[in-house]
Amino acid sequence: MFEESNVARLEISTDDFKLKLSKYPDTSVQPLPVSPPAPQPVAAQGSTEEKPAERTEEEGVHYIKAPMVGTFYRAPAPGADPFVKVGDRVKKGDVVCIIEAMKIMNEIKSDVDGIVEEVLVENAHPVEYGQPLFKIRLT
Repeated sequence: MFEESNVARLEISTDDFKLKLSKYPDTSVQPLPVSPPAPQPVAAQGSTEEKPAERTEEEGVHYIKAPMVGTFYRAPAPGADPFVKVGDRVKKGDVVCIIEAMKIMNEIKSDVDGIVEEVLVENAHPVEYGQPLFKIRLT
């Protein structure tokens, strides 16, 4: 897309990330060697700490998780009724929400039969890959 655009140079910078694109070679810039990310500390065995964002599977409960990064929407359009509410019965294949990613609306379907016990994300909020969206009581 960059090559086909009218833009000749693009720079994006954040605190820990910098990206420069140019259609013309810049011989003054030397590429930096790429190194793997620093290893993350491993929790000690026997630690009783639990990450608050992670949810474990309970007996008879299933979490529908985000299959992608994007923006979570409970309804098909602003002002419309949500796909599902707490207490609703869902069947495998029922649409439970939409995740918008790169201007594409992706329907997220239930992968189990059950009853919606909890909606875990606020409408129009960003979600991460694998983030729990709904708590479903299996039936």
